[in-house]
Amino acid sequence: MTAQPEEPMHRLLALMARLRDRERGCPWDVEQDFETIAPHTIEEAYEVADAIQRDDMADLKDELGDLLFQIVFHARMAEEAGHFSFPDVAKAISNKMIQRHPHVFGDASIATAAAQTAAWETLKAKERDAKAQTAGRGVPSVLDGVIAGLPALIRALKLQKRAARVHFDWPNADAVKDKIREELGEIDTEMTAGSGHDRLEDEVGDLLFVCVNLARHLGVDPESSLRRANHKFETRFRRIEALAVDQNRALDTMTLAEMDALWEMAKDEERASRIDAKPHRL
Repeated sequence: MTAQPEEPMHRLLALMARLRDRERGCPWDVEQDFETIAPHTIEEAYEVADAIQRDDMADLKDELGDLLFQIVFHARMAEEAGHFSFPDVAKAISNKMIQRHPHVFGDASIATAAAQTAAWETLKAKERDAKAQTAGRGVPSVLDGVIAGLPALIRALKLQKRAARVHFDWPNADAVKDKIREELGEIDTEMTAGSGHDRLEDEVGDLLFVCVNLARHLGVDPESSLRRANHKFETRFRRIEALAVDQNRALDTMTLAEMDALWEMAKDEERASRIDAKPHRL
C-alpha cells in the first residue's frame, strides 16, 4: 500500500482521493455525487449540534471530523469535475473572513460586538447585491440568500430577521401574542367549517410562523427551544414507560388518565431531582 502523507489535512485529502479512485477506490464512494452526499452532510451538521448540546467533547471531536470529511468529499468531487479544489474552498473562506473583519485585518475601528454585527450585515448585504446583479435577478431583496433548503423553523427565523432590518416587524412581544390568538381563532374557524387539509395546513403554518416571531422577540432561539422541548418530552415519556413496567403494565393497555398520572409522577421526580441538585447551605 502506498504511504500516506503524515500531515493530517494532506493525509485526509489523499485518503479521499484514494476512496474516489475509479480503479482502486471504494465502489460506494465512487458512485456518489453532490445530491447523494448532501443529506449526509446535513445529518453530520446536526450530529455536531447534538454533541455540543450534550457537552460531550470527545463525541464533538469525532463529529467535527465526520463533518470535515463531508466537506472534503464535496471538494474532491468538484475537483474531479474541474470546478474547484479543497485549497480553493479554504482560500475563498479566508478571503471572505478578511473582507468581513476590516477591524482585525485592516485599518477600520469597531469598538463593540453590536457595531461589529451591524458592519457584518452591511458587508453581507453588499455581497448579496453584487450576486443579484451578476446573476441578473433584477431588484435585490433583503431576503436574498435565505436558502430554501434550510429547515423550516430556522428559515422562518432568518426571514423574519431580514424583514425586521427594514422595520417590517411587530413592535413588541405582546403584539405577537395577540397575533397568535388571532391565528388560533382562524384555526378554530376552519375546523368548525370542516375545511380541507390544505386550508388547515395553511393556518397551522401561519401559527407556527408567528410562534417563531414570539421566540425572536423574547430573545429565545426557536430551534434550541424546540430541541429542549423534544428532549424533555422524550425523557418524561421514557420514564412513564419505565414506571409502567414497574407496575407490570404496558402503555397500550392503560387509559389516558392512567398514563397522565405516570406523566405527573415523572414531572414530580424531575422537580425533586432539580431541588436535590442545588447546593445546600450548611
